[in-house]
Amino acid sequence: MGLGKIVRFAVGAVGVVYAAAAALAFAKQRAILFPAGAPRDVVMPEGQLVRISAEGREVFALHAPAKDADAPTLVFFHGNGEQLADLPVILRLFATYRLGAYAIEYPGYGLAHAQSVSEAAVYEAAEAGLVHLEKELGIPRERIVLVGQSIGSGAATEMARRGHGSKLVLLSPYTSIAEMARVVLPMFPGSLMVRDRFDNASKAPGIDIPVLILHGTADELIPVTMGKKLATLFPQAQLALVEGGHHGDLFFRNDDFVPATIARFATFPATPQNAGR
Repeated sequence: MGLGKIVRFAVGAVGVVYAAAAALAFAKQRAILFPAGAPRDVVMPEGQLVRISAEGREVFALHAPAKDADAPTLVFFHGNGEQLADLPVILRLFATYRLGAYAIEYPGYGLAHAQSVSEAAVYEAAEAGLVHLEKELGIPRERIVLVGQSIGSGAATEMARRGHGSKLVLLSPYTSIAEMARVVLPMFPGSLMVRDRFDNASKAPGIDIPVLILHGTADELIPVTMGKKLATLFPQAQLALVEGGHHGDLFFRNDDFVPATIARFATFPATPQNAGR
């Protein structure tokens, strides 16, 4: 076999391997993006488990009412490696500040593990949960603060875009899943392969409510540069950097900096500034 044929064969083989790897990544992308673990029982010492029937789908939420009648309720959208069973400890942190807490489960996770998960399905469950909170539990929009962590930042941002909530908190947020795909898998055309885009960056300029962004400076999964970029895109944003903070430990480092910062933001008018510790 001549050198030319060897080169063509090698290039062809590499192309076949690349195409196969790209096809596998495309086929498995939702398993990668939504790595829901085995469902576990939800133990909620305070509050209650809420079951909502919405357009043939059962939506699950945890609700811990505020200690004070006029206090805000934080609506929490968790990360992609969590489920409602993991959240009571975080909801109790909010309760120490006398704030209400409400966490909505994603399809495919925990008690909703039998349902199919997608960006659209997450939004449907999130909106059904918020409508129930407002109409059935009597919490008005002006006392609702949307809080999204990691993948949950996409759900919280979309709900803010749809007019739910009076403030928005994003923890370890990404600009979009397409950009995250380029960071994690730079060899593939992320913008073409991603089904569930969660495009926070494109939505940010149209969301004109106070926004607080918290991001760890040592985040090993979602670059802190993404949080910084989003802070420039929302019309009313303030950025709080958690020095040394990693992707999954923001609530539990630097004393109570993160829950205290969220509580102050939720309770008082926010003034754009760059804060950190």
